[in-house]
Amino acid sequence: MSDRNLIFTLAKVIIAAAWADGQVSHEEVNSLKDLLFQLPRAGKAGGLQMSGQEWQRLEMYIDQPIDAAERARLIVDLQNALRTPRDRQLVRQALDEMVGIDGEITTQEQALVDEVKRAIDDVNLNLFAQLGRMVGGAVARRTAVADAPNRERNFEDFVKNKVFYAVSHRMKVEQSQLDLPEAELRKLSLAGGLMAKVAHVNQGVSESEFDSMVQALKQHWEVDAQTAVFITEVAVSEAAKKLDHHRTVRQFATHTTPEERHHFLDVLFAVAAADGMVTYDEIEEIRAIARTLNLTREAFIEAKLKVPREQREA
Repeated sequence: MSDRNLIFTLAKVIIAAAWADGQVSHEEVNSLKDLLFQLPRAGKAGGLQMSGQEWQRLEMYIDQPIDAAERARLIVDLQNALRTPRDRQLVRQALDEMVGIDGEITTQEQALVDEVKRAIDDVNLNLFAQLGRMVGGAVARRTAVADAPNRERNFEDFVKNKVFYAVSHRMKVEQSQLDLPEAELRKLSLAGGLMAKVAHVNQGVSESEFDSMVQALKQHWEVDAQTAVFITEVAVSEAAKKLDHHRTVRQFATHTTPEERHHFLDVLFAVAAADGMVTYDEIEEIRAIARTLNLTREAFIEAKLKVPREQREA
């Protein structure tokens, strides 16, 4: 069990190190995932594998930058996970591999790696010192970072409502607020995510589709322009990362009335038609959403036929 905890905690610190310069490129993300995939095999238990939920939790750290306060918490967690000199050697080796995954080492990455190495070198790993850490030192360090950011507290939102998770994260970063109850913001985030999924079907969101999404939020959910733009910007960004279809649609179903879900088909077709043509793939995406929402075939056809024939591919 301690092996799994060490590997999982080390993986989060490695991701934090990758974020040290404030950005992680697409190529770096792929290389980082390769390294993380190999990491469990370096543990003492040869067959150790990360679970699907553990991978999802790591995705949370890859998804958004990690600031200094959260990074400090992760380093303390890693200190507390160390048990043997071999653990320390594993950490040092993994950090050295991480900083070279994209072919170059930035000043910020190297500085953070050096900081982590100093932190783990400061941990006394003899038996009596470990007992002391368990009842004293470790508790003190945990207390010191108790209020540090911990995105895993919002893991359920990350899995089930990624747009809401991203909206909340952006508001914290920008120190801004939206004048909406949380329940309403959750619903609008889901609506924005599904509209963005339809708009993204043709590999990109046009300006007219973006404007249509903003207008839908303003008109059908009566939010102000600034809020509508904010939610749409985040939704479009998250949809580009491929939102989970079933989780997003099912969550939307739990936050809306049957009337809202029925009317939402008109909204989706309006977004698809915003650039002048509803493509076959967009129609099929809306059909899939309608099916998962348990809307009838007749409701889907009724909404589709509201789009003029010359603006539909099928």
